[in-house]
Amino acid sequence: MAEIQFDDVTKRYADGFEAVKHLNLDVPDGELMILVGPSGCGKSTALRMVAGLEDISAGELKIGGAVVNDLEPKDRDIAMVFQNYALYPHMTVRDNMGFALKLAKTPQEEINRKVEEAARILDLEQHLDRKPANLSGGQRQRVAMGRAIVRSPSVFLMDEPLSNLDAKLRVQMRTEISRIQQRLETTTIYVTHDQTEAMTLGDRIAVMRAGILQQVGPPSDLYGSPNNLFVAGFIGSPSMNFLAGELDGDSVKLPIGSVPIPDALRSRLQSGAGGGRKGVIAGLRPEHFEDAALVADRSRGITFKAKIDVLESMGSEFYAYFVVASDRVASTELEELARDAGSVDLPSTGDGTQVTARLGADSTARHGAEAELWFDSHHLQLFDAESGESLLGSNRSGNGAAPTPPASSSASTPS
Repeated sequence: MAEIQFDDVTKRYADGFEAVKHLNLDVPDGELMILVGPSGCGKSTALRMVAGLEDISAGELKIGGAVVNDLEPKDRDIAMVFQNYALYPHMTVRDNMGFALKLAKTPQEEINRKVEEAARILDLEQHLDRKPANLSGGQRQRVAMGRAIVRSPSVFLMDEPLSNLDAKLRVQMRTEISRIQQRLETTTIYVTHDQTEAMTLGDRIAVMRAGILQQVGPPSDLYGSPNNLFVAGFIGSPSMNFLAGELDGDSVKLPIGSVPIPDALRSRLQSGAGGGRKGVIAGLRPEHFEDAALVADRSRGITFKAKIDVLESMGSEFYAYFVVASDRVASTELEELARDAGSVDLPSTGDGTQVTARLGADSTARHGAEAELWFDSHHLQLFDAESGESLLGSNRSGNGAAPTPPASSSASTPS
């Protein structure tokens, strides 16, 4: 058994800065858990505490039921894959992969067997006698993974292992990592800044912000039922649109029109924190828009017209960008996400808020022309305009739900 348990774990540095705050998270045996979040959120620090590379300031960390707070890294039965490969340039692939076993004085026959088995898994058999300088980035990353695999550890730790690869190779390596983890069934914690990696790789995802765990659950839960504005804005590509709205009976007034609240959402709204509120922040994902002409049944949503400012053809679909007459939603969560994405200094769209819609390939929408669009109200998300918390009731899955956010995470909508 190699279950990993964070029990109220905190990492506090000498200057008083807390990189990880009261982390409670269970990673069951054999699970691939993704830690994701913007730069500086504490995800790599949490991973390094598991590895024994960072001391734990408070709380307990358990691996396989045993407290490992004071264990040396070599005694934790873990293997780590780094972002920069960390290969020995003067050694062959075979020697790099078997080096840890050689240090452990493993018999040469067993080293050869384990290295060749890992090479078969990673499709590196023909490269065993080459040196890292003669390999591509993807091949070097597979060698780094092979070095971890040959040790047959209880736990794999992966710290942004694909960030140095180009986009096409990252997609290929994501598939490889998923296939290998399913085959080996080794408990794995995978740290990434890329939410696409998180959504496609993990059994569950843990989203972190400023050292605090925001939400943990299967990818579908975080995508469909985010707990707060931060999770909603971080998960999904293109990211969710946010508009200032006002609850009005069985509908919510938005800049695109009055959107009816479906019965299922209304019941969640009533059971959540939405009772008695008027001003809200509405979340609308780009993929829940469509060219109205392509929708056979428009009764479950709202139809509206908008002038398309930019239209990007992706071949299989279009990304349409348009501006609605509304003040931009202001919140510390969304500003933090904008800074992380590097979009905070982009020129404003003028008087209004830009909305992104993902339209089908058969759409007749054209750049610079008015288009009739449709939004599926069954996928509407509603958030409190002050706290940023979801108004549709809690959907925290598993363990490690976020504590009450600090006062600094409040959100507000300009008047």
